[in-house]
Amino acid sequence: MALQPIYIPHLLHLPNRTQTLIIDENISGLETLTPVRGTITVRHGGTFLEAIVKAETILTFICDRCTQHYNHRLSLDASELIWLDKDADIPQKFPQEREIALEDLSESLSPEGHFDVEKWLYEQLCLAFPLRRLCSNDCQPPAEGSSETVTNLDSRWSALEILKRQLSQ
Repeated sequence: MALQPIYIPHLLHLPNRTQTLIIDENISGLETLTPVRGTITVRHGGTFLEAIVKAETILTFICDRCTQHYNHRLSLDASELIWLDKDADIPQKFPQEREIALEDLSESLSPEGHFDVEKWLYEQLCLAFPLRRLCSNDCQPPAEGSSETVTNLDSRWSALEILKRQLSQ
């Protein structure tokens, strides 16, 4: 069963205006080896929502250096304040180019709307992906001889291979 969106006004009627969800499922659009497991706590703070997640899963990545597949345990411990603004659902027309102040870089939802828990969790997990994906600290790049294998797989590299041969002569 997918995580259901939370109707924001319902949070006001809960103890401490807080709802805690137990997660033990696969997230749509995210291929993982194990279900995402953990908790999400959503608290209504009057003019904002506070979302807190502690979760983990295992993903398969391709090493940036040796191009081998490897498994990576992703642990997530994140929180975010989402402002409640009655005008958040009204489409605004902005010029294509404009300067944005740092304080304007925030999420906002309508206080009468829904908080999409699964979408928010997906975004938080993607933000937690490692920037450099290395299978190990002592990972070595492929040997020199293996470049021919890559060249045969993609003909677009043939011109570069010819130039490489000319330069080595």
